[in-house]
Amino acid sequence: MSAPSGKLIPPVEEGCGVDSTTGADAVPGTARTGAEGRRGAVVAALMLAMALAALDSTIVSTAVPQIVGDLGGFSVFSWLFSGYLLAVTVTLPVYGKLSDTFGRKPVLVAGAVLFLLGSLLCALAWSMTALIAFRVVQGLGGGALQGTVQTLAADLYPLKERPRIQARLSTVWAVSSIAGPALGGVLAGYADWRWIFLVNLPVGALALWLIVRHLHEPRRAPGGPRTRVDWAGALAVFACGGVLLTALVQGGVAWPWASAPSLALFACGLVLLAVVVVVERRVADPIMPGWVWRRRTIAAVNLALGALGLLMVAPTVFLPTYAQSVLGLAPVAAGFVLSAWTLSWPVSAALSQHVYRRIGFRNTAMLGIGTAALLLCAFPFLPYPGAAWQPALLMLFLGAALGLFQLPLIVGVQSTVGWSERGTATASVLFCRQSGQTAGAAVFGAIANGVLAARLGGASDLDSVTRALDAGPAGDGVRRAVADAVHAVYFGAAGAAALAFLVLLTLAPRRFPVLTD
Repeated sequence: MSAPSGKLIPPVEEGCGVDSTTGADAVPGTARTGAEGRRGAVVAALMLAMALAALDSTIVSTAVPQIVGDLGGFSVFSWLFSGYLLAVTVTLPVYGKLSDTFGRKPVLVAGAVLFLLGSLLCALAWSMTALIAFRVVQGLGGGALQGTVQTLAADLYPLKERPRIQARLSTVWAVSSIAGPALGGVLAGYADWRWIFLVNLPVGALALWLIVRHLHEPRRAPGGPRTRVDWAGALAVFACGGVLLTALVQGGVAWPWASAPSLALFACGLVLLAVVVVVERRVADPIMPGWVWRRRTIAAVNLALGALGLLMVAPTVFLPTYAQSVLGLAPVAAGFVLSAWTLSWPVSAALSQHVYRRIGFRNTAMLGIGTAALLLCAFPFLPYPGAAWQPALLMLFLGAALGLFQLPLIVGVQSTVGWSERGTATASVLFCRQSGQTAGAAVFGAIANGVLAARLGGASDLDSVTRALDAGPAGDGVRRAVADAVHAVYFGAAGAAALAFLVLLTLAPRRFPVLTD
């Protein structure tokens, strides 16, 4: 395959009727397996790695009672999730830059080893404090898995074929997210909660073996990316992201928003943000390069996917509560209501290529997020209390709309950069989406609690009301208050979708400038 010129040709785009996909990724250093069978083995490893990252985000949830009963530490158990999430989020930009500097394979191998080490240590944990610390180690490896897997998927396939591999990864993520709580409950109930972490070892070892054996990255030509790593910038980004995300995760939960700890964390985060700007401006090859925000395409996609992370909180966090508290469903049935969107999302993502080849990346994404905004607005108008199939059908359509939105943007951004920038660009969009989810949990949690307090009076919050409903039947007034709180969250999510639509309309170029041979 011939080497590309690296020339940007804006008119040659996905909706122009010109085939710009053949060899679009033949950049020096691109991961090539040499044979379709070998590439298939690498794809299998990527799917296994993605399954590990997705499972570990959910599998612990149903085993919390057993873990707390064995180790104690009920007051801090939420950090089993928050610590992992923070570690994944703040390391994404660092791993993205490292993969552009040293190649995808060493970063993915190091991340997998770190993740497996964290899993083993979690299984050997002797206290809740130790388990939380080891979950952070897992998250440090999980950040490499998430970012590098997405980048390698773009390296391995030309533009024309990327929706297929991205749809596979989306399917793996969806299935793993659904299966995680069930698998965690089975292992905790019939074996021991430590098996939740031990089960990662054989799966991860197989993925690691496939990567080491079958993924071969040619040596890069002279004049490639610099090998000097901006470690000061990496530390500053890690510290700044960790402090700000901790403030968002714990604010309104561990302490009030206006309390001294919350204000101190936000102030410290802003100071560290200034440090990041100063440090990154002084180095030649920063971890968070300025071009990520100076290029209209990438900046617009970053903001749009940040809004996606924000709106995703509404169904993932609040719909199960609505299904159990308002519709009266059992936890398993409530999970099935939520899982409806995981069925349509990967299918829609796989089919999105037929749309964006005709109308372009931006217009396809706008079609998807515009439809999502309407569906989110429709949720509060469902009958009360209604039947389970009604929100499930809405979620089915919402998944299809978001599949049209997210995948074209990720594929589009990856196609506007060369190999030496693809890891950083991919990590930036994933980082913004993860940060949006963290912010969404804080913002929508405050909205829901505020509505409940107004409806019920006093200092009621969603967690306490949900526990009261689980303990026994409650009056219709309480259930209506929960419904109103969730409705307010969905209106907020619709606002986030509208914001993403406006960002794409006003900031994103009409046609993405795709790199071609």
